[in-house]
Formats: sequence, C-alpha cells, structure tokens
Amino acid sequence: MHKARFFSGIALLAISASGCGLAAASPGKHVMVPAEPTMIDFVDPATVAGLSVGTLTEGDSPGNRYAHVNYPVIAAAPALNKALRVQAERQLANFNQRTEGRATYPRVELNVDWQLPTVSSQVIGVRLRTGEYVGADWGNSMRTFWFDPSTGETVGSTGLLAGERALEELTALVREQLDERGSQVEQESVTANDDVFDSMAFNRSGDLVVEFDDCQIGPCSLGRLAVAVPRDQAAPLLSDLGGRAQTAVREAAQRVTPYETPRMVPTADPDAVSSRAGSVDCSVAKCVALTFEDGPGMYTGRLLDVLRGQQARATFFVLGVNAAAQPALLHRMSEEGHLVGGHSWSHRDLSKQTSSKVAESLRLTDAAVSAAIGQTPRLLRPPYGSVSPELVSVATRMGLSLVAGDVDTKDESGGDPGDIADRAVRGAHPGAIILMHDIHQGSVDAVPDILKRLRGKGYTFVTVPELYGVTGMQAGRLYRSGSELPVSNP
Repeated sequence: MHKARFFSGIALLAISASGCGLAAASPGKHVMVPAEPTMIDFVDPATVAGLSVGTLTEGDSPGNRYAHVNYPVIAAAPALNKALRVQAERQLANFNQRTEGRATYPRVELNVDWQLPTVSSQVIGVRLRTGEYVGADWGNSMRTFWFDPSTGETVGSTGLLAGERALEELTALVREQLDERGSQVEQESVTANDDVFDSMAFNRSGDLVVEFDDCQIGPCSLGRLAVAVPRDQAAPLLSDLGGRAQTAVREAAQRVTPYETPRMVPTADPDAVSSRAGSVDCSVAKCVALTFEDGPGMYTGRLLDVLRGQQARATFFVLGVNAAAQPALLHRMSEEGHLVGGHSWSHRDLSKQTSSKVAESLRLTDAAVSAAIGQTPRLLRPPYGSVSPELVSVATRMGLSLVAGDVDTKDESGGDPGDIADRAVRGAHPGAIILMHDIHQGSVDAVPDILKRLRGKGYTFVTVPELYGVTGMQAGRLYRSGSELPVSNP
C-alpha cells in the first residue's frame, strides 16, 4: 500500500485561521512542535483499529436542504458511537427546525466532519467541526466530546474540569489571555458555561486549548480564536478524566512522529484506471455503470464482498476525509478492479465555494486517494450534483471529468432495498450511470438483487470511463450517461 507516504501515527494539523472547515496542509515533516500553541495534534484515523464512519445525509432530492453529517464509529466503543449518533441526529433536527421555510436557492446547508484529539485505552476525544450555510456565508463551529472507556460515559468538554469552581477559574485565565489581544475580542462573552467552553483539547505539550466558534466572542473577520492555557496552570483544574486525557496526548506525542497530511500539490502518480479496463467492449455489449458515493463507510466492505462474489465492477466516488480514515478499503477497491473517483473532501456544496476553496477540497481528496492506491483520480462527482463555472474551471485545470448520472435510485437517505432495486432495474438502459450510496445498509442490501436482475437482462457491469470506449472522457465536461453526449457548459 502507498499510504505510508502521508500517514504514520499522529496528525500534526494546522487549524485553518479562515475557519473554512478543512485542515490546512501540515508543516514540513521535520517540524516536530507547532509554533502556535493553540494548534492541536490529531490521531491519524487510519491507525485506529476497527474505525469506520457513520453518516446522516439529506438533500439530493429537489426542494430539500443540504445536510451531510459524518461521525467516527469505533468498534471498541459502542457507547461512544451511540452518543455521537444521538448528537448527529440532534444537530440535523435542530438545523432543520431553525431553517424551516428558508429560500430553496441557494439551499441552506449543514456539514459536519470530525477529528480525533486522542485515542487510547484511557480516553477517547472526538472533535466535531460544523459548517452552516444559511444564505450569506459559511459559519463554522467546533464541539469536542470525551469518552471514558472505564465508565462508558461520554461528556462534553467541561467534563475535563473538576467542577464549577474549576470552570470559573479557567474562565478567568482565558479572559486574562484575551485581554492581551485588543478591543476587538468581547471578553464579556466568555462566561463560565458549557456552551462557551464546548470545545477543549490538549496540545502536544499538555496545554489546555480552548476554542471558540466563529463570531462567538468577536467579529467574524477574526476567524478562528483559541487560547492555550499552560499545562501547569491547567493541571489543578482538571478532573480525573481530564488528567488522563492530558497524559494520553503528551505520551502519544513522545511516542510517535507526526505525519504529513495530504498536501495540496499535484501528485506524480498515474491516472486512476480499473485494472480490468478494456476487458469489455461497450459498443457491442450492453453495459451499465453502478456508482457509489459518500463512502467509504460502515457497509462498504460488505458491498465489496458482494461485488467480488458476483464478479461485478463499480465506480466509487469517495470523500477525502473518509478515504484518509479508511485507506485499506480504497486499496481493496483498486485491487479488485473497481475505479476510485473523488467526491470532494467533506461533502460541502462546491458551487458555493470560491475557486481557491474548490481547488483545496479537490487536491486534498486527490492526495488522500493517491496515498491509498498509488493512482490519482480523474473523475469527480460534485456533492449534491451542484456545478458552478468556478468548479468547471478548476476541474478542467486539474484534469477532472465531472460525472452525474441518469438513473437515480433515490437512496440518499437509505430506504427499502426492494424499492431501491426496482428503481435501478426500471431505469437501466445501455450506457446508464446508476447513482447509489454505499453508506446505507438498505442500498448495499439492494445490490445482489440489482446484479441478478440486470444480468438476467443481459447487462455487463463496468466502470464509468468504459462506457465511452475509445472516445474517452474530457476534463471539465459533465457526463450523465454513456448513451448521450457530455455537457460542455453546465
């Protein structure tokens, strides 16, 4: 596997000062300690045994809001998984309630991804990064949860502290530091309550890092605001759980070398192709392309088992954040003849992004895929199918063809496997691109029936580029079906 070029141990991630929701490129690999004390090390999720990704999503259907909520699922921590699922459902319900009746264009959007401040037998930290778009610009916030394996309890960040008195003392220390930053910071907004201190973790030195949401304690133009309370000052304020978390982070920092995150530079890897490309002539055979997006997730491994057992191939449009967490699944996709394409880094609507943010998302995704399979994606499925001139321009420069589809199984939120299979079979035709999601159990359960019924109709399952034969696919063009011409100006 090629993962080692980017991943090995703990992630030294620089949190973007712009609050865009994506991690900035890491410092050089020989830089061992962050210069900014509020920078936090995050565990490489690919090193966590039994880790997968859970997802709540909605919005692919016309008229819906856009929402995509990811959270980690760790096999050894079922109580934590349940708590994170409840949190995800609560966030989605709250967002839907607050945005009820908003204009449908541009669609309001909720996006949540995650990082791991520490994972050990003593404590697990999960940092949720939330972005909301409600018609003007993105607003970003953080919330960090802490799990105690010894009790099975999941607490908010104030669970790191030894009660109300400790929270009040921490509040005073934080306000003292903020006083040195000038009049733009609203110190009176820093009060001793759970909502203000909802995202706390430790840097590699053991300092307690307190993060604030965009616009929470000052003008939005200030971007990310955070305070690092020195280790010796923080230690007396910590609960037993907080002490264990501080120790776990410091010990991990001494034990492993920081890895370089996927970097936003072109890779030298060859273009991604199916290892079985060319084995089927779609000008003669009845070809159809099964495509799966939003993964890899909890059910992707089982889907690969089904496809391998039925000797069928598919195209997977993966999220960069999920690819970085589960590179072994991408490696398996490539080894078993499937094709890997990109689906952005964290599923934010790219049509709402500037060209620089679009490029950042796509290059990070390409680097994560390349690190896993040693090939660079040449296909992109835009989240929610949303395309803008800026996206087309960036995709053209990066050599990416845009892929939509013409058979919608309407499984974006899961559903009954029989209904999903019926829609796939009913819509299938030579050259069809069938849209599915490998993050839902119902979607994966529908695949054996789809394969059986379409094979009975004489169809062969290929990857998307094979539908276009010797004509090939062009960068910047939008492809909906192998039986129609691509769209040049979406």
